[in-house]
Amino acid sequence: MDNNKLRTLLWLAAGAWLLYLLSPILTPFVVAALLAYLGDPLVDRLEVRLPRALAVSTVFLVILGLLVLLLLILVPRVESQISALVVKLPQYVEWLKVNLLPHVATLLPEDAQLFDSDSLRASLAEHWSKAGGLLAGIWSSVAASGMTLLGWLANLVLIPVLTFYLLRDWDELVAATEALLPRGSAAVWSRLARESDEVLGAFLRGQLSVMFALGVIYTTGLWMVGLDFALLIGMFAGIVSFVPYLGLIVGILIAGIAAVLQFKGFGELPWVALVFIAGQLLEGMVLTPRLVGERIGLHPVAVIFAVMAGGQLYGFFGILLALPIAAVAVVLLRHLLETYRASGLYRGTG
Repeated sequence: MDNNKLRTLLWLAAGAWLLYLLSPILTPFVVAALLAYLGDPLVDRLEVRLPRALAVSTVFLVILGLLVLLLLILVPRVESQISALVVKLPQYVEWLKVNLLPHVATLLPEDAQLFDSDSLRASLAEHWSKAGGLLAGIWSSVAASGMTLLGWLANLVLIPVLTFYLLRDWDELVAATEALLPRGSAAVWSRLARESDEVLGAFLRGQLSVMFALGVIYTTGLWMVGLDFALLIGMFAGIVSFVPYLGLIVGILIAGIAAVLQFKGFGELPWVALVFIAGQLLEGMVLTPRLVGERIGLHPVAVIFAVMAGGQLYGFFGILLALPIAAVAVVLLRHLLETYRASGLYRGTG
């Protein structure tokens, strides 16, 4: 290995180590960069008719307004459903004990023991009566650490500020980065950057739209079935649907259990399954082809590995970066594969 390659590897290793050290404070910067990246195409369109500053301000206010509106609409309703679930959980445990566990016990060896449902129900009731509900529990844990609360507040203030400045200077940052590319290979790097932008744009903008649409579809369908926790389960299934079929599997499993516990039987299970199957068909035939496209190329196994690896290495910051990095890695791997197939090593002439 020559000195240039060794020096490059050392720089990459040092950069990864520095990223690891700074990961606790980089989350708001990554969130702001993602928001600026998502909003920049709209700014460029408005810039044809408006000054850059006015276009940036308009898009920034739209993004901020949508996020605030989403939080105001969803958070109280999700919290109320979680609180209702906590209240009804002891009743569900009791129903399982009376109706389901005896049948399960007949399938197990005689010396096998199931969990003590009475102890579980008593423990749950005691815990939540002391906590005073979900919000009280969260508040007590947050209030125990003033620095944690200050950190969250600082991030909430910092993200909009960073988003505005990154959105304002996005084109200049891209141009400055492009100017740093080696002139001999600038054309290749520019092509890779365009392909990466295409993949990232399709994934981030399209997949977020698909996730939200699936959340609405699942929530509406489960609400029509009559499930009490339709919003909670539907939105969760929509969020995890960035991994193909994961939203379908997790949604049917959780919603099926909730339906059995709520309706005290299995009669509603076919309707629950129909909701998620219909959502999956809509995603495959309408949502993903129209909103995402077919050029993403992220295999489900690669998505799962990227998320798990990012979380293991860098925590929540790593999860945020995992899929964008994976999308860019797909472009780089395509380029390496093209280079290899064009080489004498592949053709047997080298």
